[in-house]
Amino acid sequence: MKLSQLSLFIQNQPGAIAEPCRILAENNINIYTMTLAETNDYGVLRLIVKEWQKARDVLAKAGFTANLTDVVAVKVPNQPGGLAEVLEKMGKIGINVVYMYAFVSNLQDAAVIIFRFDKTEEVIKQLTEASISIVNAETLFS
Repeated sequence: MKLSQLSLFIQNQPGAIAEPCRILAENNINIYTMTLAETNDYGVLRLIVKEWQKARDVLAKAGFTANLTDVVAVKVPNQPGGLAEVLEKMGKIGINVVYMYAFVSNLQDAAVIIFRFDKTEEVIKQLTEASISIVNAETLFS
């Protein structure tokens, strides 16, 4: 139920984000979701792709270091308060969110949020017990 996320350090300059995206496109790798966190000098580009091993290899050949991180996709009701309800449940059972970002999905009446947690395996169990819906890779990439 974990997803593999690639994280790349890139220069904070015009065109820097386009380069890894172009490399992935040239290798027929689709980006399902991404986010960028920045500082003054560099950014961290986080990507979820179906073929993460291939993506890591082609990016490495191009000189990028792509770190692998486990993340979890959570189904959230696509309505006012849907995210707040899920986050409140997480807080009550002691789950710490390191970071999160949204994902446009084909799931009816639901949004998908990508979460990074401190203890992924333990949190997956807690989410399941709290009836918080986890989206698996097969569903996400379909």
